[in-house]
Amino acid sequence: MPEKFAVIGRGLIGSAAARHLAEQGHDVILIGPSEPENKPEHKGVFGSHYDEGRITRSLDPWPFWSRVSRASISRYRQIEARSGVPFFSEVGVIMAGPKDAALINQVDEIAEREAIACTRYEGSALAQDFPYFDFPKDTLALYEPGNSGHVSPRALVRAQGIAAQKAGARIMGAVVHELDEVADQVRIVTDQGGVNADRVLVAAGGFSNMVLPEPLPLSVYARTVALFEVSEEEAARLHDMPSMIYLLPTGEDPYLLPPIRYPDGKFYLKLGGDTADVALPDAEATKAWFRSGGSEEVAAFLEAMIREWMPGLSILSRHHQACVTTYTEQNIPLLQPVSDRISVAVAGCGRGAKCSDELGRLGAEVVLGHDLPAWAHEAAV
Repeated sequence: MPEKFAVIGRGLIGSAAARHLAEQGHDVILIGPSEPENKPEHKGVFGSHYDEGRITRSLDPWPFWSRVSRASISRYRQIEARSGVPFFSEVGVIMAGPKDAALINQVDEIAEREAIACTRYEGSALAQDFPYFDFPKDTLALYEPGNSGHVSPRALVRAQGIAAQKAGARIMGAVVHELDEVADQVRIVTDQGGVNADRVLVAAGGFSNMVLPEPLPLSVYARTVALFEVSEEEAARLHDMPSMIYLLPTGEDPYLLPPIRYPDGKFYLKLGGDTADVALPDAEATKAWFRSGGSEEVAAFLEAMIREWMPGLSILSRHHQACVTTYTEQNIPLLQPVSDRISVAVAGCGRGAKCSDELGRLGAEVVLGHDLPAWAHEAAV
């Protein structure tokens, strides 16, 4: 009989892994809860993909992240076509920073080495072509106009799930509580009953250690993003605005997305960039953080930042939301078996949304028992 695969986690990486496995003809069940309707009152697990904007790009200071991003971006339109769900807005990306800072120069080097199509800006040329930004005069910027911009993580997860189902995968809306590995199977204990599988891939992000028999060496951090509401007219004025990341010498990398229409019908610019890592030590602390809605202090800091970057921006209101990022010491995901029948594809390290399709593909390779190429283990530190 053919083996049965279970993927735990219906987020960005898990849904991608399920699609790749199903499209190879395997028997697949994807397990995880749907987005909660009332987050402040929700007692279960959460996902960080409950949002409409994540930056996507090929440019990156680290070869691993550039490579997995380019692989994923090359499949976006294919996933959209197979699912009927659009999720990619090709508006371009600017990566910028002080021209003598290490990170922006690493981006410059990788762009040249990998022949990533982009335009290099210094000084007044940046202000001339992107007048809505106000950057310091010593800024070096790389503008990637094509195959970049932003994705809707909500829509991308939906698209992956639809494509996986069309390929034969089943989706189970349940929370996994425990994995019990026996001689020839894994017993998956959920709030909707038990499921048996021959092999299991855990891709549950910051909640992965809640279900794994032995905890992974993960660091889960609280994050706050700020949403700045603008009018229809202001959104139209900024219609050609690319996404942007500013690489600071401290290693911080605040990011800004252009006006995006959210489910409430309004346009928001999104800005993220916590200055401190607040650790979430366990699943209960992570749930509580999601329920909290994020930090007002961080949101105020981000508002000061966007007013400095875009002094002409007309803001109608400000909101903030909570999410989490999951990191490893190597600053790349854990893509590996953890036992004879259980493997993991965990930790987006703050970059996972844009390249989640390739991370899911690599996770599928791992749970199938295949060795990954050496580049898939190259640390980004």
